[in-house]
Amino acid sequence: MNNEQTNPSIIVPLVLSIIAISFAAIFVKWSEAPATILSMYRMYFACFLLVPIVWGKRDEFKRLTKNDWLLFFGAGLFLALHFALWFGSLKLTTVASSTIILALQPIVALSLGFIFFKERASRHILVTMAVAVLGAIMVGWGDIGLSQQAIIGDLLSFLSVIAVVCYLIIGQSVVKKVSHWIYSFSVFAFAALLLTIYNLITSVPFTGYDLQEWGIFLLLAIVPTIAHVIHNWLLNYVNATTISMSILGEPVGATALAIVFLGESLNVWQVIGSLFVLSGVFFFLLQQQHRLKYGQDKERVS
Repeated sequence: MNNEQTNPSIIVPLVLSIIAISFAAIFVKWSEAPATILSMYRMYFACFLLVPIVWGKRDEFKRLTKNDWLLFFGAGLFLALHFALWFGSLKLTTVASSTIILALQPIVALSLGFIFFKERASRHILVTMAVAVLGAIMVGWGDIGLSQQAIIGDLLSFLSVIAVVCYLIIGQSVVKKVSHWIYSFSVFAFAALLLTIYNLITSVPFTGYDLQEWGIFLLLAIVPTIAHVIHNWLLNYVNATTISMSILGEPVGATALAIVFLGESLNVWQVIGSLFVLSGVFFFLLQQQHRLKYGQDKERVS
């Protein structure tokens, strides 16, 4: 992995991605369109916006093998699942619950890293994981007072976390073969195609949405999708677990925006659970940074 991940030039794009992705939940809450329609048009519009850049790099498609295309398809499948599940969760639960559960993403990433790559975690990291998981349970428990639908929304949010981590893990292995623009365009296109097939099979209407809805589709394609493009670029320098750490800032940003734009509030359980999640993931991040620094220092000594 490229040691430039500690370069300050990476930090600025990462902060911008956190701000951009925090708006996704607000846009979804503003919309009345089905989750899979929101996801589908977001991907189509994003592809359209990337066409001018991708056209200039079209020769890179020649480098791709059949196996690369299969991996791109797999990444598109998991991205489509992520959007459909998470947007669906936002229709059923609060922005706070849905986005704070997304804070478990780095934990899921490390867990899958152990399963597929035999990456191991120290006892301190496992403790911080436990704290974050406890907090997520408290956030979900807090929704019991709202409705049974909210609990289902929390579950969908957690499943969307698993999907997006799989998407990042695949990207980590193939994004270095071509530019992140080509990778993003290809994966977005596959995600849009798969969502289209799903909407056709389930007879979800493609039209009949007012101008405000089309504006939301476009906003989703521009603002939070910037974060995905940035993440795909960062995969050239860091792994999926490190990218997932950036999710730490999304619950804070999205919840703050929801209070301002949607008038949402948190109950006591959710406040306490939120603190547990954010504290657990924060200390998890510190532990990972320490391990990274130690590994780099060790390489220099040797």
